[in-house]
Amino acid sequence: MSGNRVEVLLIEDNPSDAEMTIRALQKSNLANKLIHLKDGAEGLDFVFCKGIYEERDMNERPKVILLDLKMPKVDGIEVLRKIKADERT
Repeated sequence: MSGNRVEVLLIEDNPSDAEMTIRALQKSNLANKLIHLKDGAEGLDFVFCKGIYEERDMNERPKVILLDLKMPKVDGIEVLRKIKADERT
């Protein structure tokens, strides 16, 4: 399953900002293993393999997380707190 490994996780609710970031990463050939999620709740589900991501391997963590701090549902600061608080991450 390493062929499906996500190396860059982009958590950004603004479509324009996400598109700009993805274009910049593509220009540098860094976007081929990127996943874009639209809010902090979905980001947490991805990182902790919950909800629609429950089949994902928890050991295959992204190398980089690009995180918007001001998002609906769960903001970026809360996402950071939960990632930092869990010994697996």
